[in-house]
Amino acid sequence: MTTTVRLPRRVEQALATYCVEAKRTKSEVIVELLEQRFMGTQTERTPYELAQEAGFIGCVAGKPAAGGTKERVAAAIRKKHGK
Repeated sequence: MTTTVRLPRRVEQALATYCVEAKRTKSEVIVELLEQRFMGTQTERTPYELAQEAGFIGCVAGKPAAGGTKERVAAAIRKKHGK
């Protein structure tokens, strides 16, 4: 079934960016989110996905791939534990 939805520009841009990064179609993402909302199915993110979202995996623009990882991990731990 086809449904048309008007999205605010900021939401459309965020969706497009996410789809490029996750290599998924807009339809896949929207269907998954609607299923979670209405069917109560929560897709649990893997540890890899959580680490990637937190910025621990990948490279920071303008910096070498290996640079700064130790500092970011230490900063995240300090932030979480208030040290």
